[in-house]
Amino acid sequence: MRSTADRIRQAISFEIIGLLIVTPLFAWAFGHPLQDMGALALFGATAATIWNYVFNLVFDRTLLRRRGHTRKTPSLRVVHATVFEMTLLVFLLPLFAWWLDVTLAETLVMELSFALFYIAYAFVFTWGYDTLYPPETGTQATT
Repeated sequence: MRSTADRIRQAISFEIIGLLIVTPLFAWAFGHPLQDMGALALFGATAATIWNYVFNLVFDRTLLRRRGHTRKTPSLRVVHATVFEMTLLVFLLPLFAWWLDVTLAETLVMELSFALFYIAYAFVFTWGYDTLYPPETGTQATT
């Protein structure tokens, strides 16, 4: 299990790198001003950072309880990334539609395209993070 400090470092670095990639891409791809997309992306990243911490903590504790370890296979990493992004989409969809003054259907198309990006990004990022900063191998959860 990861320590609280490590989980915070992981979540914040994930969001900062993601923001640097997705903000200009989102503004360009969907024709919205960079400053509007930046504000929306910052809010989304803040919500995602908080959710990332909570989600990963619950996911790892569930793995530890069911399997006795927190190691993730490639297929489990796909499930992890997909469930994270889909739950985040449900939380943010109404707010993004309101902010951009577009329909929920239009927002859903935008969100799904970026959810697909973030699924791949989350898969690559967490695999790289786990490689650079391997989680503790003990079976006791740390705070």
